[in-house]
Amino acid sequence: MNLEKLTRAAVIGAAYAALTIVAAPISYGPLQFRVSEALCVMPWFFPESIWGLTVGCAIANLVGGNGPLDIVFGSLATLIAAFATSKTKSRFLACLPPAAVNGVVIGAVLAWVLSRDIFWTAFVTYGAQVFVGEIAVMYVLGLPLMTFLPKIPFFKSMIDKD
Repeated sequence: MNLEKLTRAAVIGAAYAALTIVAAPISYGPLQFRVSEALCVMPWFFPESIWGLTVGCAIANLVGGNGPLDIVFGSLATLIAAFATSKTKSRFLACLPPAAVNGVVIGAVLAWVLSRDIFWTAFVTYGAQVFVGEIAVMYVLGLPLMTFLPKIPFFKSMIDKD
């Protein structure tokens, strides 16, 4: 990875962590609207951002308070979702992997951490809540970001996809 790509990955990861932490009241918990997740469309343009998003998520979850499971599995969910997004051909479909992966993984983490005694019921509830919040962020913020980013002269030269 060259210095330009490493820098881009680091900036995207730092932006993810900062946005999550600044918007903490809506970034954590069973019903979350993590605005920073809109940046999960970046691997569609910049595959190197997969690692930045993963580290940014780990930092944000370190602050978030749901413990070691959230730090490990939340970051792993971001890694998997970002990789899947980078391999998706359609802009519209590129917004789905973060919602699907986080709905399952974060739903399970929250059910285990918050409601272990009724895990399966909590998993379905929390998973659905995370999925809905993620879908909202990805299509209300992420999809427009994917549409407008290539039109900004600064980014236009960096983006190699149509």
